[in-house]
Amino acid sequence: MPTLDVRYTFRLAGDRIEVFDIRLDTRTLEIEGLASIEAPAWTELDFEKCPNCPLDASTHPHCPLALAIACIVHRFDDVISHDEVDLEVETEHRQVATHTTSQRALRSLLGLVIAGSGCPHTAFFKPMARFHLPLASEEETLARAVGTYLTAQYLLREEGGEGRLELDGLDAVYREMQVVNVATAKRLRAATKADSALNAVALLDMYAQTVPFSIRDALADIREPYEDFLSSS
Repeated sequence: MPTLDVRYTFRLAGDRIEVFDIRLDTRTLEIEGLASIEAPAWTELDFEKCPNCPLDASTHPHCPLALAIACIVHRFDDVISHDEVDLEVETEHRQVATHTTSQRALRSLLGLVIAGSGCPHTAFFKPMARFHLPLASEEETLARAVGTYLTAQYLLREEGGEGRLELDGLDAVYREMQVVNVATAKRLRAATKADSALNAVALLDMYAQTVPFSIRDALADIREPYEDFLSSS
Protein backbone atom coordinates (compact mmCIF):
# COMPACT_ATOMS: atom_id res chain seq x y z
CA MET A 1 0.00 0.00 0.00
CA PRO A 2 1.53 3.37 -1.01
CA THR A 3 2.37 5.73 1.82
CA LEU A 4 3.06 9.41 2.30
CA ASP A 5 6.40 9.64 4.05
CA VAL A 6 7.68 12.37 6.35
CA ARG A 7 11.00 12.20 8.20
CA TYR A 8 11.70 14.29 11.30
CA THR A 9 15.34 14.46 12.39
CA PHE A 10 16.19 16.05 15.74
CA ARG A 11 19.82 16.94 16.46
CA LEU A 12 20.19 17.55 20.17
CA ALA A 13 23.06 18.41 22.49
CA GLY A 14 25.94 15.96 22.73
CA ASP A 15 25.64 14.81 19.10
CA ARG A 16 22.43 12.97 19.95
CA ILE A 17 20.14 12.33 16.99
CA GLU A 18 16.52 11.17 17.10
CA VAL A 19 14.86 10.22 13.79
CA PHE A 20 11.15 9.58 13.27
CA ASP A 21 9.92 8.16 9.97
CA ILE A 22 6.21 8.87 9.70
CA ARG A 23 4.23 6.96 7.09
CA LEU A 24 0.63 7.81 6.33
CA ASP A 25 -1.58 5.35 4.49
CA THR A 26 -2.64 7.18 1.32
CA ARG A 27 -6.22 5.94 1.64
CA THR A 28 -6.96 6.28 5.35
CA LEU A 29 -4.33 8.97 6.12
CA GLU A 30 -3.58 7.11 9.34
CA ILE A 31 -0.14 6.33 10.73
CA GLU A 32 1.54 3.12 9.57
CA GLY A 33 4.59 1.47 10.99
CA LEU A 34 5.60 4.04 13.59
CA ALA A 35 8.09 2.18 15.77
CA SER A 36 6.65 1.81 19.23
CA ILE A 37 7.49 0.56 22.66
CA GLU A 38 5.37 -1.92 24.57
CA ALA A 39 2.16 -0.06 25.29
CA PRO A 40 2.62 1.66 28.67
CA ALA A 41 -0.17 1.91 31.23
CA TRP A 42 -0.84 5.58 30.43
CA THR A 43 -2.01 4.59 26.93
CA GLU A 44 -4.90 2.47 28.25
CA LEU A 45 -8.20 3.92 27.07
CA ASP A 46 -9.68 4.28 30.55
CA PHE A 47 -6.61 6.04 31.95
CA GLU A 48 -7.50 9.77 32.03
CA LYS A 49 -10.02 9.01 29.29
CA CYS A 50 -11.30 12.02 27.36
CA PRO A 51 -14.81 12.92 28.56
CA ASN A 52 -15.92 13.15 24.91
CA CYS A 53 -14.35 9.84 23.81
CA PRO A 54 -16.83 7.64 21.87
CA LEU A 55 -14.65 4.52 22.10
CA ASP A 56 -15.18 1.58 24.44
CA ALA A 57 -12.35 -0.25 26.19
CA SER A 58 -13.87 -3.62 25.25
CA THR A 59 -13.04 -2.95 21.59
CA HIS A 60 -10.27 -0.36 22.00
CA PRO A 61 -8.21 -1.25 25.08
CA HIS A 62 -5.75 1.54 24.29
CA CYS A 63 -6.27 5.16 23.30
CA PRO A 64 -5.22 5.40 19.61
CA LEU A 65 -3.81 8.89 20.10
CA ALA A 66 -1.74 7.86 23.13
CA LEU A 67 -0.42 4.79 21.31
CA ALA A 68 0.60 6.90 18.32
CA ILE A 69 2.68 9.31 20.39
CA ALA A 70 4.05 6.83 22.95
CA CYS A 71 7.41 6.21 21.32
CA ILE A 72 7.96 9.94 20.74
CA VAL A 73 7.21 10.72 24.38
CA HIS A 74 9.46 7.86 25.52
CA ARG A 75 12.43 9.07 23.47
CA PHE A 76 12.09 12.64 24.73
CA ASP A 77 11.62 11.70 28.37
CA ASP A 78 14.81 13.52 29.37
CA VAL A 79 14.47 16.57 27.10
CA ILE A 80 13.40 19.91 28.56
CA SER A 81 10.98 22.08 26.60
CA HIS A 82 13.43 24.94 26.06
CA ASP A 83 16.38 22.72 25.07
CA GLU A 84 17.60 23.79 21.65
CA VAL A 85 17.49 21.43 18.67
CA ASP A 86 18.37 21.47 14.99
CA LEU A 87 15.33 20.13 13.20
CA GLU A 88 15.14 18.78 9.67
CA VAL A 89 11.85 17.74 8.11
CA GLU A 90 11.83 15.91 4.79
CA THR A 91 8.73 15.31 2.68
CA GLU A 92 8.31 14.24 -0.92
CA HIS A 93 8.34 17.81 -2.16
CA ARG A 94 10.44 19.82 0.27
CA GLN A 95 13.02 19.88 3.01
CA VAL A 96 12.76 22.25 5.98
CA ALA A 97 15.62 22.93 8.38
CA THR A 98 15.64 25.22 11.39
CA HIS A 99 17.15 25.81 14.81
CA THR A 100 14.43 25.95 17.45
CA THR A 101 13.30 24.70 20.85
CA SER A 102 12.36 21.09 21.50
CA GLN A 103 8.77 22.02 22.42
CA ARG A 104 8.23 23.87 19.14
CA ALA A 105 9.79 21.07 17.10
CA LEU A 106 7.76 18.44 18.96
CA ARG A 107 4.59 20.46 18.49
CA SER A 108 5.01 20.09 14.74
CA LEU A 109 5.74 16.36 14.90
CA LEU A 110 2.97 15.62 17.40
CA GLY A 111 0.48 17.65 15.36
CA LEU A 112 1.17 15.40 12.37
CA VAL A 113 1.07 12.15 14.34
CA ILE A 114 -2.04 13.07 16.31
CA ALA A 115 -3.87 13.93 13.07
CA GLY A 116 -3.13 10.45 11.74
CA SER A 117 -3.57 8.61 15.02
CA GLY A 118 -7.06 7.26 14.38
CA CYS A 119 -8.64 9.20 17.25
CA PRO A 120 -12.24 9.96 16.18
CA HIS A 121 -11.86 13.62 17.14
CA THR A 122 -8.84 14.15 14.90
CA ALA A 123 -10.44 12.93 11.65
CA PHE A 124 -10.92 16.52 10.48
CA PHE A 125 -7.16 17.07 10.56
CA LYS A 126 -6.28 14.18 8.22
CA PRO A 127 -6.31 16.36 5.07
CA MET A 128 -4.02 18.82 6.85
CA ALA A 129 -1.66 15.92 7.58
CA ARG A 130 -1.85 14.99 3.89
CA PHE A 131 -0.49 18.44 3.07
CA HIS A 132 1.70 18.74 6.14
CA LEU A 133 3.35 22.12 6.73
CA PRO A 134 6.13 21.74 9.29
CA LEU A 135 6.35 24.42 11.99
CA ALA A 136 3.27 26.23 10.70
CA SER A 137 2.53 29.56 12.36
CA GLU A 138 -0.79 30.35 14.02
CA GLU A 139 -1.86 32.37 10.97
CA GLU A 140 -0.86 29.58 8.57
CA THR A 141 -2.68 27.00 10.68
CA LEU A 142 -5.83 29.12 10.70
CA ALA A 143 -5.79 29.59 6.92
CA ARG A 144 -5.23 25.86 6.37
CA ALA A 145 -7.97 24.88 8.83
CA VAL A 146 -10.52 27.19 7.21
CA GLY A 147 -9.54 25.96 3.75
CA THR A 148 -9.85 22.34 4.86
CA TYR A 149 -13.25 22.96 6.44
CA LEU A 150 -14.70 24.80 3.42
CA THR A 151 -13.35 22.16 1.04
CA ALA A 152 -15.09 19.51 3.14
CA GLN A 153 -18.33 21.48 2.95
CA TYR A 154 -18.05 21.72 -0.84
CA LEU A 155 -17.46 17.96 -1.13
CA LEU A 156 -20.38 17.32 1.19
CA ARG A 157 -22.65 19.42 -1.01
CA GLU A 158 -21.39 17.63 -4.14
CA GLU A 159 -22.46 14.35 -2.54
CA GLY A 160 -25.96 15.64 -1.84
CA GLY A 161 -25.40 16.87 1.70
CA GLU A 162 -25.86 20.33 3.11
CA GLY A 163 -22.55 22.12 2.63
CA ARG A 164 -22.46 25.26 4.78
CA LEU A 165 -20.28 28.35 4.59
CA GLU A 166 -20.84 29.19 8.26
CA LEU A 167 -17.86 28.29 10.42
CA ASP A 168 -19.78 26.98 13.43
CA GLY A 169 -18.75 23.44 12.51
CA LEU A 170 -15.08 24.42 12.58
CA ASP A 171 -15.58 26.00 15.99
CA ALA A 172 -17.05 22.71 17.20
CA VAL A 173 -14.09 20.69 15.88
CA TYR A 174 -11.63 22.80 17.84
CA ARG A 175 -13.72 22.82 21.00
CA GLU A 176 -13.72 19.02 20.96
CA MET A 177 -9.94 19.09 20.46
CA GLN A 178 -9.55 21.27 23.54
CA VAL A 179 -11.13 18.46 25.57
CA VAL A 180 -8.78 15.92 23.95
CA ASN A 181 -5.73 18.11 24.59
CA VAL A 182 -6.54 18.54 28.27
CA ALA A 183 -6.93 14.78 28.77
CA THR A 184 -3.76 14.10 26.75
CA ALA A 185 -1.83 16.51 28.97
CA LYS A 186 -3.01 14.56 32.02
CA ARG A 187 -1.72 11.35 30.43
CA LEU A 188 1.63 12.96 29.70
CA ARG A 189 2.08 14.13 33.27
CA ALA A 190 2.04 10.45 34.22
CA ALA A 191 4.15 9.42 31.23
CA THR A 192 7.24 11.59 31.31
CA LYS A 193 9.64 13.24 33.73
CA ALA A 194 10.53 16.13 31.42
CA ASP A 195 8.17 18.73 30.01
CA SER A 196 9.00 18.92 26.29
CA ALA A 197 6.13 16.73 25.06
CA LEU A 198 3.73 18.18 27.61
CA ASN A 199 4.50 21.74 26.54
CA ALA A 200 4.28 20.74 22.87
CA VAL A 201 0.69 19.60 23.51
CA ALA A 202 0.09 22.86 25.39
CA LEU A 203 1.15 24.76 22.27
CA LEU A 204 -1.24 22.69 20.16
CA ASP A 205 -3.98 23.43 22.67
CA MET A 206 -3.23 27.14 22.49
CA TYR A 207 -4.11 26.96 18.79
CA ALA A 208 -7.25 24.96 19.57
CA GLN A 209 -8.34 27.58 22.09
CA THR A 210 -7.59 30.46 19.76
CA VAL A 211 -9.64 29.31 16.78
CA PRO A 212 -13.19 29.34 18.27
CA PHE A 213 -12.73 32.76 19.88
CA SER A 214 -10.81 34.60 17.18
CA ILE A 215 -11.47 32.90 13.87
CA ARG A 216 -13.64 35.64 12.39
CA ASP A 217 -11.40 38.45 13.62
CA ALA A 218 -8.37 36.59 12.31
CA LEU A 219 -9.98 36.12 8.91
CA ALA A 220 -10.66 39.87 8.81
CA ASP A 221 -6.98 40.45 9.50
CA ILE A 222 -5.91 38.36 6.50
CA ARG A 223 -8.56 39.83 4.18
CA GLU A 224 -6.18 42.23 2.45
CA PRO A 225 -4.60 39.72 0.01
CA TYR A 226 -8.12 38.91 -1.23
CA GLU A 227 -9.21 42.51 -1.89
CA ASP A 228 -8.43 42.61 -5.62
CA PHE A 229 -10.24 39.33 -6.26
CA LEU A 230 -13.23 40.32 -4.11
CA SER A 231 -13.59 43.70 -5.80
CA SER A 232 -13.55 42.12 -9.26
CA SER A 233 -16.05 39.36 -8.45
